[in-house]
Amino acid sequence: MSANIALAAGLLASLLKRTTKPPLLRSGIPPGISVVIPSRSGRELLARLLPQVVTQMQSWPSEIIIVDNGTEDNTVAWLAAQYPSVVVEINSKPLSFARAVNRGIARARFSHVCLLNNDMVIEPNFFAALLAAFQQVPDLFCATAQIFFPEGVRREETGKAVMPFHCPPHDFPLRCDLPIDGEDLTYVLYGSGGCSLYDTAKLHALGGFHELFQPAYVEDLDVGFRGWRLGWPSVFVAGARLCHLHRATTSRYFSQRELDRVLEINYLRFLASAVTDPDTFRRLWRQAIQRLELRGWFAHAWRAPLWVRPQPPSVIGDEEIFALGSGDIAVFPGQAPTGKPRALLVGDCLPVPGYDHISVTFASQAPQELLQSCVEVVTVRPGSPAFHAAIRQTIRKWRPAVVYTEKALQAEYGADCVLR
Repeated sequence: MSANIALAAGLLASLLKRTTKPPLLRSGIPPGISVVIPSRSGRELLARLLPQVVTQMQSWPSEIIIVDNGTEDNTVAWLAAQYPSVVVEINSKPLSFARAVNRGIARARFSHVCLLNNDMVIEPNFFAALLAAFQQVPDLFCATAQIFFPEGVRREETGKAVMPFHCPPHDFPLRCDLPIDGEDLTYVLYGSGGCSLYDTAKLHALGGFHELFQPAYVEDLDVGFRGWRLGWPSVFVAGARLCHLHRATTSRYFSQRELDRVLEINYLRFLASAVTDPDTFRRLWRQAIQRLELRGWFAHAWRAPLWVRPQPPSVIGDEEIFALGSGDIAVFPGQAPTGKPRALLVGDCLPVPGYDHISVTFASQAPQELLQSCVEVVTVRPGSPAFHAAIRQTIRKWRPAVVYTEKALQAEYGADCVLR
């Protein structure tokens, strides 16, 4: 199949974009945490993961749901003997990641669902740190953890998932950035499906993970992006730490080339199904096809019109979501709020007496003087087009009583720059 056919399929998909009714949120879900762990012949991995999970789960109403996914190592019998209180969802044949976790989510009884890969090892305070984010960020959909790798292994993931504005044409457009010292609750494009805590009601409202994605990868980007469209953020939680034994399961069943190809095809599925703005979609589709042309992978691109799914009306536009998840924005907690009215300082404005201050400023690192005088400092990489998105999201989060804008920014962007 040629690149022209792939591009034409994308053009047709862009013409099929349409909206549906807004989703409804379930009420009355009891507070607590349901931990869902998909596992395929992963008894040894579960033996390493579960002790710390069970210990930490004693602090809340909770349950652990293991989705046994076509296992061949007697995991079910081992769980019954070692962890009789664990709920086991048994599937005789292997399922895709999305199908497997949806089985677990369907059985979850509590207000928050934590998805964990079986090849993770969590550190103390893991769940407490993730849960605390929901008390600090209004309308939060997903809190995702900080990922480390075993000693001596290159850190391919960090949990801070971003899609930079500019990416070399050969490179896959998503990456994980290294966290900046002191940042916490920074906005990310999505939370990793292997180590994130979700609001259960919002997850159900979105219909769970889209089972279009086979056998794994990109389904977490898709659900995170769809949450953002409804005004439900995802954030990176620096204090929730774990170690990932990377691809301890997938590498047993797929080669690296197969996994790379799956990643690219599922990214095309994401663009066709979730990105609703036609101009944004066509731009990203064209970039993806140009990248795949270099690798000769077009096998499924003609299916783009078949992957289109109606989406509810957006609260946040596609371009703004990608700006918030570009990696150009970082959030730094400062002083504890005092309960005073909130003032947003845009640019280099000085604090005003009588307010709790939040600052949005061009910087690579939060200035120490701002951290000492503000409850939160949001930095934007100097010159980044994400500046307006950072301001708007900060306003949505804090609902400030007053906004002060630097005169130089008014001259550059206009007096209404914080509202655009």
